[in-house]
Amino acid sequence: MFEVETKIRVPDLPEIRSRLVRIGAGTPSVADQQDVYYNHPVRDFGRTDEALRVRYEGERCTLTYKGPKLATKGAKTREEFNLTVESGENLEEVLRRLGFVRSAEVRKHREEFALGTASVALDEVDGLGSFVEIEVMAHEAGAEAEKEIERIKGELGIEGSHIPQSYLELLKQ
Repeated sequence: MFEVETKIRVPDLPEIRSRLVRIGAGTPSVADQQDVYYNHPVRDFGRTDEALRVRYEGERCTLTYKGPKLATKGAKTREEFNLTVESGENLEEVLRRLGFVRSAEVRKHREEFALGTASVALDEVDGLGSFVEIEVMAHEAGAEAEKEIERIKGELGIEGSHIPQSYLELLKQ
């Protein structure tokens, strides 16, 4: 699967939340997320544009691998694999024993709305501020997912430039 997403810094999450409810996005899932990033023992993921993340969200824990960003005009597109794990602590211990190095942590409060085939996340990221992420999962990289993102962005009245960097990259700047 490919993750196609756009991230936009916004000044007013409550207004966007109201618009989402008005257009029928329904009740969001709300969670505090802790993302712990690991670097490969012999390959620098910062240089290869990959990511290995352990996400804690309530009682859930997910291991995510993200491949390098693909060259596209607008939204960020990359391959993504997710695996739910029973114990994040055990997973992190296995990663450490295999030589992976804990490199960073990102904490955020997220409200995630389902909107058709897309998800819209309202994020408050510690140390960075407020953002909206619009994401479409697709079987192949292509313009259709980007068109859907632009349609939703317009419907919600979201203005601003696409930020191609991850929250991790923004925190490291």
